[in-house]
Amino acid sequence: MAALKDKIPPHDDTAEQATLGAALLDAEAIAVAIQYLRPDDFYSNANKAIYEAVLGLFNKGVKADILTITSELKQNGKLEEAGGAAYVASLTNVVPTSANAEYYAQTVQNYSLRRAMQRVSNENIAQSFDESLEPRAILEEIQQKLFDLSDNRQAFKAKSVRELLPNVIAALERIQAAKKEFTGIPSGFDELDKLTSGFQPSEFIIIGARPSVGKTALALTMASYISIQKHIPTAFFSLEMSDMSLMLRLISSEAKINSNKLRTGYFPNSDFIKIQEAAGRLYDAPLYLVDMPNMKLLDLRAHARRLRAQQKVAIIFIDYLGLINVENFRVPRFEQIAEVSRSLKSLARELDIPIVALSQLTRAAEGEKPNLSSLRDSGSIEQDADVVMFLHREREYEKKKEGGVNDSGGASNEGEKKEGTTSLILAKQRNGPVGTVQLTFLSDYTKFTNLSKERP
Repeated sequence: MAALKDKIPPHDDTAEQATLGAALLDAEAIAVAIQYLRPDDFYSNANKAIYEAVLGLFNKGVKADILTITSELKQNGKLEEAGGAAYVASLTNVVPTSANAEYYAQTVQNYSLRRAMQRVSNENIAQSFDESLEPRAILEEIQQKLFDLSDNRQAFKAKSVRELLPNVIAALERIQAAKKEFTGIPSGFDELDKLTSGFQPSEFIIIGARPSVGKTALALTMASYISIQKHIPTAFFSLEMSDMSLMLRLISSEAKINSNKLRTGYFPNSDFIKIQEAAGRLYDAPLYLVDMPNMKLLDLRAHARRLRAQQKVAIIFIDYLGLINVENFRVPRFEQIAEVSRSLKSLARELDIPIVALSQLTRAAEGEKPNLSSLRDSGSIEQDADVVMFLHREREYEKKKEGGVNDSGGASNEGEKKEGTTSLILAKQRNGPVGTVQLTFLSDYTKFTNLSKERP
């Protein structure tokens, strides 16, 4: 008997009946129940049928009571499934008042959630035995199902301005006391942060540029500032460069040692002091590098969720968007990029952190001031992104009348090595102004600084 009892899915018949009884006694109880419950949340088929009828009447603007519900069920051919007229009438005897309708609805929802978790667990066990399925795909699906369970259980409640004002005033008092210039995560570039107030939670941010203009350098400069100077946990996903290469760039930037000297070994022993000091600052920084070429979208999402949960990562950089692979690689390229773009925007909202992704620009943007139409492969990037920025620097080879753009559309070494002013164009900001910020590119250290700062 005990074994058989254990196999019965968790439910509470009394709570289900009490919820329906309250709805039949008071129309306001229906509005409360709708915030928490869907028909499938009821374990009893009879109670499910009755709740569906209640919702049907509610949508028609008809008050639900014993007579109207019985008529609705009869009209839909579900009166017998609902237990008959006698069962419907008995529901109002379960509760004396509708005062506790919210408590009853929450109880029904909680049992429904338990059954859903059991169902997901059973499905996961079955999938784990199916060798035709990719394990990482199963893991991604598990994580998504669990997120859906929690996300879909959020009860929404309208709040009056009177209720909201005290919290808003308290928040403003905290902001004033803290004297923080920015509400989001600062990038380290003063003029940019004045425009954006920092990178905001849930935002999907794009930094676009042609090859070798400095997308990775800019993202690394931001990531190092956020993690080293502000000690904010930061993740950097590199799909193009190895973690060793990234570390050499970071050390070069922090130690202010020519990056080419570090790569070739032509630096004096005295520079080791600078390297050790820079290494000490990096050692204490909550910066997490993910080096995974050919990364699939589901892998990226899984890693991001894990870093958010375990390391409390507050911002993620991705270098770069065009190298992320999707499961269905047979679809056209623009559809693949659209899927990646939508998924990253969704991930930013799910994790409630800013996600900054680098993106290539079309060849037509070479030598020209980029705009939103310059984004490569898919217009969905422009649509999904909350913030779009472009790096633009007039390269040396562009100045030569006879040179023009090289046939490969790639970067000129001469252009890459040129040190000077680079424009960071804020072309789109969903919740703020747009504009252009001037930065200084220090080619020796492969980093950017504020224009006002002198070269060290």
